[in-house]
Amino acid sequence: MDDEMNETENAPTQDSGMGDQGGSQGGSYGGDRKMFKATCSDCGQECEVPFEPSAGRPVYCRNCFQNHRKPRQSRRY
Repeated sequence: MDDEMNETENAPTQDSGMGDQGGSQGGSYGGDRKMFKATCSDCGQECEVPFEPSAGRPVYCRNCFQNHRKPRQSRRY
């Protein structure tokens, strides 16, 4: 019976190797995410973004970001 317990203790957890792709750590399913304050490079409005802004790279608020997105191309399968 001790052998069974050791196998379970050494078994990898469900989160191992998943990174931010899911699991119970949040990911893209609305989990808690650290937000960073930034100033929009276009309109100058203060906003919050889900990444730490880097010097020299533009940051856009939600509205201005839509103007900078590349149009989606339809995929054919």
